[in-house]
Amino acid sequence: MSNVGMIIEERPANIGNFMVGRLLPFRGKRMVGPYIFIDHMGPAKLNDRENVDVPPHPHIGLSTLTYLFEGSMLHRDSLGTEVEIQPGAVNWMTAGRGVVHSERTPEYLRHSDKNLHGLQIWVAMPKELEDTDPSFHHVEAKDVPYWEEGDVAFRLIAGEAFGRRSPVPVYSKQFFLEIHSTTKQRLSIGHELFGESGLYILKGSIESDGHTYTPKQVLVAKDSTLCEFTINEDTSVYIFGGESFPEERFIYWNFVSSSREKIEAAKQRWLEQRFDHVPGETDFVPLPEQTTKAS
Repeated sequence: MSNVGMIIEERPANIGNFMVGRLLPFRGKRMVGPYIFIDHMGPAKLNDRENVDVPPHPHIGLSTLTYLFEGSMLHRDSLGTEVEIQPGAVNWMTAGRGVVHSERTPEYLRHSDKNLHGLQIWVAMPKELEDTDPSFHHVEAKDVPYWEEGDVAFRLIAGEAFGRRSPVPVYSKQFFLEIHSTTKQRLSIGHELFGESGLYILKGSIESDGHTYTPKQVLVAKDSTLCEFTINEDTSVYIFGGESFPEERFIYWNFVSSSREKIEAAKQRWLEQRFDHVPGETDFVPLPEQTTKAS
């Protein structure tokens, strides 16, 4: 009997001047553990006239996790942070009661050809911490836990697993794990997981219960403790999830909360430009012209 309870296909989405592949949320599965939003950025080849420019925009009730495979992005936020994220490093920004940030191609790359490839992730916060003060943490690639077991390499990008803990300051029990194998072999890691788990195939393929799964798919396990599959040669996958929250989460645009009222208040606050501003930036992303309530 297959342990794959659902297959989520990557869907194209436009985030302004850049197309991404949307993985979460999905109409049949809004969250996997605390993970509520995942975009696959690229791989994209940008010429000397093409740059990523996502102007200042707000968040509440979540932490953002940016992880690049290739390229570079400059993060600025209303806390005064300005940091360039490069492949293998982790940007972890906690919005809490509210934060504003922008994401752009660094100045030194804006007039040359470049590539961009990575994941943009939102992690919902426990209800009692949704109004915490915003904060930002940058973890260099060398500080992300990395180990090898035979031909398999592991990185614990966030959370805890395999008796290890990432330095990324998460707020609930969770895991975000990178696995790359150079050879075909059977992996059984369910004993290391808990709560809900999803598996995203970046490249290569895996086999489970007679089925072969390929890139641009998220496989959601029926039971994370039964996570077992054959990983094929030169394959990279990402396994993420953890303990679910007892309350429902609502999402509207960049806002996540257990309270519809807090989302409505955040919408009004952004319309009136009462969020803190990103130093040195005057443009911003306007609130979408929608009258619908948070879903």
